[in-house]
Amino acid sequence: MSCEMIHVLCVAGARPNLIKIKPVIDALDSVGATTTFLHTGQHYDDAMSGVFLDDLGLRKPDISLGVGSGTHAEQTAKVMVGLEPIVDELAPDAVVVVGDVNSTLGAAIVAAKAGVVVAHVEAGLRSRDWSMPEEVNRVVTDRVSDYLFAPSADAVSNLEAEGYRDDQIHLVGNVMVDSLLSNIERATGRDTLERLGLDAGRYALVTLHRPANVDDADVLESLMGVLDVVSREISVVFPVHPRTLSRLDSRKKPAGVALIEPCGYLDFLALEHGAALVMTDSGGIQEETTVLGVPCLTLRDNTERPITLVEGTNQLVGRSPERILEAVHNVLTNGWVKKSPGLWDGHSATRIAEILVANVAKQTLRPTDLKES
Repeated sequence: MSCEMIHVLCVAGARPNLIKIKPVIDALDSVGATTTFLHTGQHYDDAMSGVFLDDLGLRKPDISLGVGSGTHAEQTAKVMVGLEPIVDELAPDAVVVVGDVNSTLGAAIVAAKAGVVVAHVEAGLRSRDWSMPEEVNRVVTDRVSDYLFAPSADAVSNLEAEGYRDDQIHLVGNVMVDSLLSNIERATGRDTLERLGLDAGRYALVTLHRPANVDDADVLESLMGVLDVVSREISVVFPVHPRTLSRLDSRKKPAGVALIEPCGYLDFLALEHGAALVMTDSGGIQEETTVLGVPCLTLRDNTERPITLVEGTNQLVGRSPERILEAVHNVLTNGWVKKSPGLWDGHSATRIAEILVANVAKQTLRPTDLKES
């Protein structure tokens, strides 16, 4: 089978997935593979999905499932029920899934049960926090995948320790960085800061959406209090995730914090690039700030991206108000060291495409065939 005959079904569902799938689709197209782009619709409104397609220059989905919102079980089940007949009809040679959302898990299970080669982009990341739904999604998706495309050396080590075969594991770098480097000039050339009345290097950027931070009213109120204190030292802008907005009430909204609607991809990159520091619970933002050289304070007790702590600009500060405020003061007063991991060079998707087109037609082993002990 030549690469021209290889048909790859590329699945995405949430906005971080769109950022990751775009360079993979482009790279596969560039080497002559046939690609079908399926959007599950896990993120379905324009602010959380549609504008990202436009900003990224990502083509309209060939297939849309429109699964919408729901519990973890509902979303995963809707993806599986909607995708199964499509996989049967298209009979792709491989299904590519990215990240760790419910769409990722549902698509991987359907493809694996259909006997289709499964490739997981961003494999091997581990927080070891089983209270995070994403951790369950990551581990199970890896378990049913044939190709494990790891973004960093620590992810490779995790997969090796879990017993995956060497021929399954591929260190390729970070596809999110591919999108960032391709779009940063367009992003910084926009009037984003001017429209929001912000000066580069003179504001803090905040995002919050993890259940541990926004579902507990006491934790959320405490974090809002922290942001209020920070806003007395530096301007604070907070694009509010719909999940977080639904949990905020008038008593929890700090007066000194600019709450704005979710941003498109380019506007958000511009905000990250111009920030004095970023405060977040997002995994992808830990990576983006590392590449941009912007200090990041992660408001979590753990991270599945530890490389950003040792080879990046990220600090893990938890949820303690005292610890967060101390870290903010240290960054603003003392600065930070800029470092970036190897292979985060904008060519990760090319490596993925080359591996797939060279090997997928020869795939004979299922991922259940782990290394012999």
